[in-house]
Amino acid sequence: MREIVFDTETTGLSFPGGDRIVEIGCVELHNRVATGRTFHTYVNPKRPMPIEAFNVHGLSDRFLADKPGFHDIAEDLLEFLGDCPLVAHNAGFDFSFLNGELALCGRPHCGPERMIDTLTLARSRHPGAKHSLDALCSRYGIDLSQRQLHGALVDAHLLAQVYVELTGGRQITLGLAVDTPVMRQTPAEASTRVHVRPARLFAVPEAELARHAAFLSGMEEPLWGMAASG
Repeated sequence: MREIVFDTETTGLSFPGGDRIVEIGCVELHNRVATGRTFHTYVNPKRPMPIEAFNVHGLSDRFLADKPGFHDIAEDLLEFLGDCPLVAHNAGFDFSFLNGELALCGRPHCGPERMIDTLTLARSRHPGAKHSLDALCSRYGIDLSQRQLHGALVDAHLLAQVYVELTGGRQITLGLAVDTPVMRQTPAEASTRVHVRPARLFAVPEAELARHAAFLSGMEEPLWGMAASG
């Protein structure tokens, strides 16, 4: 399954109040594994940068002056996002800005059914704990050394790792057993249900068997040779 983890940096906290996106970073996952594909761009917000926002992400008016407007990157962004689920931390915030910008461009919005909020997941899994991205990275041993200021792509990479941990850890897709349920089980049967791993049969070429026998013949009482003959 394809998912996109994304993060935005903005001029402030309220899109209806005139704040705009200044950076967006996206990381592609397939079956909870990063594919290496990303989307990242800075955006000229066409308005001054408040000092409070600058202190968070360090993106100045001068730096953003020659960057594209959101309408210039909207098509490429939508193509990268596709129609898959979108993962964000405090996702309602990022969705409000993303959909606000898309609306100004006359582009289709991203529906709430696509939203996966890692903040909600974290609160459910770790009630009473701290749920900031920094706190979750510390909890799961994720390296924060490259994060000096908030940055959309850096934070999206970090959040992708956090999301994997919140949804089962790095071995989420590693299945070593096949659960074979018994239909209409009694309580006694249910308590003794076992996991059955299907047999995998491989034919060994005669040449390989001959080489193995020759190898064993040069050893004194090899244990696996004794087990095989016994």
